[in-house]
Amino acid sequence: MVRANGAVSLRELARVVQTSEVTVRRDVRALEAEGLLDRRHGGAVLPGGFTRESGFPQKSHLATAEKTAIADLAAGLVSEGEAVVVGAGTTTQELARRLARVPGLTVVTNSLLVAQALAHANRVEVVMTGGTLRGSNYALVGSGAEQSLHGLRVSRAFLSGSGLTAERGLSTSNMLSASVDRALVQAAGEVVVLADHTKLGTDTMFQTVPTDVITRLVTDEPPPHDDRAETELQALADRGVQVAVAGSATSASAGRGRQDVPMPTPRRAAAQGGSPPPTHLRPTAAPGPRVADLAPRRR
Repeated sequence: MVRANGAVSLRELARVVQTSEVTVRRDVRALEAEGLLDRRHGGAVLPGGFTRESGFPQKSHLATAEKTAIADLAAGLVSEGEAVVVGAGTTTQELARRLARVPGLTVVTNSLLVAQALAHANRVEVVMTGGTLRGSNYALVGSGAEQSLHGLRVSRAFLSGSGLTAERGLSTSNMLSASVDRALVQAAGEVVVLADHTKLGTDTMFQTVPTDVITRLVTDEPPPHDDRAETELQALADRGVQVAVAGSATSASAGRGRQDVPMPTPRRAAAQGGSPPPTHLRPTAAPGPRVADLAPRRR
């Protein structure tokens, strides 16, 4: 599975082989010792340090439950009548499906998948960049895409990527994709990164968003005893990133020593006819300020 997809989560491995994550984690350690793969937070990748990029068919089957939970939570940040940019990726595609229910929304995107998810949405305007089609992820890239974003200004950008670290920020394996993502960031007042736990601590070739430019991270609950993922999340929080963790009511109430803080969900929840998904924000290390109290940066 790792050879086919480039990366895989422990949860997915446990589901496929029908065993526990504890057993899978032990087997992954043994395979790493033989040089057959590299462990990452909550998963495994091909050996060699920097992971290669998987195509859309492979990505669409990875961490599907986690991506759904992240998209549910991220959609709560968007209000009626707002203008946002949404980058390419399978997680942002899930987000777009939920944004289809937000009336008066304007979405700027370079992703054919995002545009398709919004194509029949009532009272949602979709603005696509120009550019050259990159077939592996159905995204428009190149100078045409970047030039079409010049002079654009929206409230926030929603981006995904191949890896996220506190030291280097969001990164991707493709130079053209990274360049367009940087142009999307320049058009937004705030930057929201959508990344499941398998991407935490993973570094890839091209930096797209430095850590100090990321306003908020929306992620899922790491597996139990995944201390490295917890450490990475805390490091991001210490750098000023607001960390919102999507999870079930059980995981929210039983979080390991975290304080539950409601995530802002203005008007969107009412527009969608439902209540926002349970969530909590991780506080920074004492005695510093709570992550929820950190105001979004002005750039």
